[in-house]
Amino acid sequence: MSWLKKKTVLVPTDFSESSYEAIAVGKAYLEDVSGLQIIHSLSPLHPADPAAMWDTLKDDERKQKVHSFLRKKMHELGYPEAHIEVSLGDPATRIVEFAEEIEAEMIVMPSQDRKSLSRFLIGSVAERVIRLAHCPVLVLKS
Repeated sequence: MSWLKKKTVLVPTDFSESSYEAIAVGKAYLEDVSGLQIIHSLSPLHPADPAAMWDTLKDDERKQKVHSFLRKKMHELGYPEAHIEVSLGDPATRIVEFAEEIEAEMIVMPSQDRKSLSRFLIGSVAERVIRLAHCPVLVLKS
């Protein structure tokens, strides 16, 4: 089904097994594995966090550590060509913004099981990405 093949697929990861499984699904939609884009969004440090209070851990250091971890994990999973983006901010917002930046043709992400009341009150990242994304979003049920 070559008409389904994409040039760029974005897969957000939260280090869960389901997000790593989503990477394999995203790769299946690609013409070339070099179009595989992985993103992880870090939350800003809370001002009361000791690392923020004592200025012992900079955001750039945090991003570099996560990037190194993901690079190693992508090699272990067999995706050394994958591009890795680590950003700071709200996950849904950063996923959508990065998808637009790279002109992603599809976003593939897992759905995290939540109780219906908490999902209703808080809203899930997947639901927000679906509402805001410029491209199709494939949400994988666990």
